[in-house]
Amino acid sequence: MTQRDFVKLLLAVGCMLALGPSAIAQTEKPNILFIMLDDLGKEWISCYGAEDIQTPNIDALAAGGMKFNNAYSMPSCTPSRATVLTGTYPWRNGFVNHWDVPRWGVAYFDWKRKENTTFARLMKDLGYATCAVGKWQINDFRIEPRALNKHGFDDWAMWTGFETGNKASESRYHNPYINTPDEGSKTYQGRFAPDVCTDYLINFIRQHQRQPMCLYYPMPLAHPPLVATPDEPNATSRLDRHKALVRYADKCVGRLIDTLEQLSIRDRTIVIFTTDNGTIPGITGTVNGLPVKGEKGRMTERGVCAPFIVNSPGLVPAAVETDALTDFSDLLPTFVELGGGSVPQDLVIDGISIAPLILGKATETERNWMMSIGYGAAQLTETGVRGLTQFGKRVIRDQQYKVWISEQKTIIRLHDIKKDPREKVNLLNSQLEKHKKALQKFQAVVDSLPDKDAQRLYEPRAPNPWDMKIKTAQ
Repeated sequence: MTQRDFVKLLLAVGCMLALGPSAIAQTEKPNILFIMLDDLGKEWISCYGAEDIQTPNIDALAAGGMKFNNAYSMPSCTPSRATVLTGTYPWRNGFVNHWDVPRWGVAYFDWKRKENTTFARLMKDLGYATCAVGKWQINDFRIEPRALNKHGFDDWAMWTGFETGNKASESRYHNPYINTPDEGSKTYQGRFAPDVCTDYLINFIRQHQRQPMCLYYPMPLAHPPLVATPDEPNATSRLDRHKALVRYADKCVGRLIDTLEQLSIRDRTIVIFTTDNGTIPGITGTVNGLPVKGEKGRMTERGVCAPFIVNSPGLVPAAVETDALTDFSDLLPTFVELGGGSVPQDLVIDGISIAPLILGKATETERNWMMSIGYGAAQLTETGVRGLTQFGKRVIRDQQYKVWISEQKTIIRLHDIKKDPREKVNLLNSQLEKHKKALQKFQAVVDSLPDKDAQRLYEPRAPNPWDMKIKTAQ
């Protein structure tokens, strides 16, 4: 190093010290913005081949970043959310079936259980400011108004979910009923929920731009009810309203990216875009001239293979399309590694960090397979909320093959996804050696799983008037 270079280094360090610890932190730790849409398959994202819509802001993330072809969500809402937050599969965290806590009561996402440690709590320990906006669904704010804070979020603006007995809470879009730490739950008259949430998150970003931020946006769009948006108030048919909601989601993504650019923090913010499961049945898109039906709640690729895009101009390689494997359990360890930390040794997770891949330091993840589980509705029993069976249906796949696992813990289907993406040909009884080897590989994974799925981890409490009773279990 020359004397001139040394002087430059000293000046740079001096400037950082003058700006204070927050300036130093922001140069060391990237921001993380995780956006997860609700009920939307690849067939409605134009960079994945959708022909019935244009999503230019999401497409720009893919063009300037990394687009995944093999990323698994869970088949339905709450299993996906619990997996994202905890880094564990539903068979371990108990969310093996959908369960809407505000609507049915009981089985809340209990922050007191170490097993329910969220990525937000870990990121706070690493010095991150944390904020969540959108749709939570796994706690009842009437009972725990500060549930988000207890799960590690400094700030939030969340639709409460459909609270049984509270008519106002039905509104998730127009005149939405939203909970914030300062004002509690209230109706935002004349507002559109995605605007309320996006505005709130943008305000948080502006306030905390000089420190590392971990931002969680489980967007309410494009889940039913299918409503007209402020941009397309005359949309009337179900399909037109669905398209309008998707376009509005893309607009919200664009607003967030614009904010990051205006604040000059775009190149140190890692944006991850995905969806929690496939499109609702009854909505059909077009890809490569062929109809693609929505299959939310099902374990076909249309139901669980989610769009997944990672972008950061300063950190993530551009124009990369990858077949590397990842699923939602990987997000927690990925966030922690990106933040410069390590997952506590005494915290059991299933995920594997994909940070080396998205930072361009590797070409594959460490995964040999990925899993999706979380089929159908749960039931209330005398011992708590659990799945309909002791061992829930699930699917496991690698880059080429996929197996379906029955409730009897038996492989019942084998598909070559590369040759048969619509899973029409069952190769289970094939005598080809390559198919036998695939079955052997997946059977070893199945054998490693417990015979009984976990129940949701929560402490029983006094019943509320709206709590589901065992006699009305679904």
